[in-house]
Amino acid sequence: MSKADCARNPAGSTVDFRRIFIILAVSNFFLSFGFNVWSVVFNNFAVEDLGIRASQLGLLQSIREIPGLLGFVIGFLVLWLSEMRVLAVSVLALGLGLVMTGWATGFGSFTVATLVMSIGFHFYYPVNSSVVLMAAGKEEAPKVLGRLGSISSLAAVLGTVVIWVLVDGLEVGPLSIAAWGYRRLFFLTGALVLAGGLVSLRSGQIRGLEGERRKVVFRRDYWIYYLLTFLMGSRRHIFSTFAVFLLVQVYGIDVRTTATLFLINNLFSTYASAQLGKLVARFGERRMLTANFAAVTCVFLGYAYIPSLPLLFVLFVVDHILFGFTVAVDSYFQKIAYSPDEITSNVSLAQTINHVSALVVPVLGGILWEQIAPAATFVGGAVITLLSLVVVQFIRAREEPAQMPVALG
Repeated sequence: MSKADCARNPAGSTVDFRRIFIILAVSNFFLSFGFNVWSVVFNNFAVEDLGIRASQLGLLQSIREIPGLLGFVIGFLVLWLSEMRVLAVSVLALGLGLVMTGWATGFGSFTVATLVMSIGFHFYYPVNSSVVLMAAGKEEAPKVLGRLGSISSLAAVLGTVVIWVLVDGLEVGPLSIAAWGYRRLFFLTGALVLAGGLVSLRSGQIRGLEGERRKVVFRRDYWIYYLLTFLMGSRRHIFSTFAVFLLVQVYGIDVRTTATLFLINNLFSTYASAQLGKLVARFGERRMLTANFAAVTCVFLGYAYIPSLPLLFVLFVVDHILFGFTVAVDSYFQKIAYSPDEITSNVSLAQTINHVSALVVPVLGGILWEQIAPAATFVGGAVITLLSLVVVQFIRAREEPAQMPVALG
């Protein structure tokens, strides 16, 4: 870290920034490790073990996003439970959900397990971002978010290696490792994530962040931030739900190929995430998000019309890297926020707004897929990214507001 051990957060209180970063790094590592394992094997496990259909997949993904829709609850939760405690409990919930996934025998139990895992995942990231935005300066925040993204990618790389070795087993010369299958992999991964959550939970309170008065205030002046999070959510739900599903169902790739794709994704992101944070700090949010959405539009159109599997693999990796530009949305909000005390409630509300689309987008995507063609689903994603490109042009980040506006709530 380039910051001193103790620094002043935007609210002016002294915080142990190095300790905060260590705790965030640990929790990011374990949560990303577990979620990556789940993401890589999810489609293969759903199709091969449980026989999930496209329409069921869309419904399941919509249910999975319900905790994201309830993200605004975090703004009230931190009024009595600190952000650092919420982080740790979220990691524990994700680990429990992974263990429950290993026990799933049908659509119902699979849905319950997925919902528990999703609570941990969706409650974690808004608070993670809030802690960074409150503790780091405006020049440092995108860089710190980028570094944490690199740590998450490294954890995902290790998770992918575990999948490679354990799902189907491995035989290299005298080395022979028996196949574990999907279920035992979920049990092992869940146990490791639970252990990581306990470590984070025992980390204690953070001077300067604990006991601060939080405010649940939403403002009209934040409309660009709210709208961008909605469009970003719509774009993510389409690609994350149907890109791998296309590769598995239409092209028949196996779990090791899926794991290889995620491995490549995260190998690139281990380096790229930190660099993206530096680019945002140097060139600004509007320029970087403009380039991002223009490129993502091309990715969606490629998935709609390119029949070449190798090129689809390339676009899959490109999309993953480009998603790292979400740090620009968070750092933009830090610059326009009227008070640091409002950060957690608004980042949490943004989580809810982000997931409003999750109630309908995966279902509509599945309907378009089955009633028209897979290409129609990805053309819809391209339309969303073009709308995002237009909204980004309204960004005018300010360091300090001229006057306190009227709050919405």
